[in-house]
Amino acid sequence: MNWNQAEFESSFGTAKQLRPCNGAEIAFAGRSNVGKSTLINKLFNRKNLARVSSVPGKTATINFYRCGDVTLVDLPGYGYAKTAKSELHRWRDLINGYLQAERDVRAVFQLVDMRHAPTKDDLQMIDFLMDTEMPFVLVLTKADKLNKTEREKRLAALPTEIPQFEDITTIIFSSMTGEGVEELRALTEEITVPIEDDEADA
Repeated sequence: MNWNQAEFESSFGTAKQLRPCNGAEIAFAGRSNVGKSTLINKLFNRKNLARVSSVPGKTATINFYRCGDVTLVDLPGYGYAKTAKSELHRWRDLINGYLQAERDVRAVFQLVDMRHAPTKDDLQMIDFLMDTEMPFVLVLTKADKLNKTEREKRLAALPTEIPQFEDITTIIFSSMTGEGVEELRALTEEITVPIEDDEADA
């Protein structure tokens, strides 16, 4: 997988607009301003492939990025309090419409701001992924903003904040230091191997 050859593919504002799935997909979910676009840019070694906004709740569409045979899907951020109720319903329908459709979603990278306890919306999303048995990885963002003591304190608290935390694959990420980038790339490449190749090797 050549991470330097990624390109923006398409963007959709409603579930009905979504194009049919044409290969393995990795979805990125998380609350508004948690750093999904920043993470995607870091994985692809690009500064502006995914538009990064300083305004929470700005990304109101599902954005698709293509890298070889794999599609990375940036879902709208949730949990922004100032968003109108009509928009919240549209975003919820859009995210649910994507995740519940018949698509080859190999995993959801669920982003959570490492500096704080998971929000109610974070926990609801994690519960949804567990209930639907959707494979997912917990990505703890903004790790560079914590000192060593703060980091250890947050890591110690997570098992009491997230149900079944010990069973969840967790990766710590920082866009500033690059921590977690290679681990996320390796995991993406591992889980997006074409199914027929897996069967041939079995």
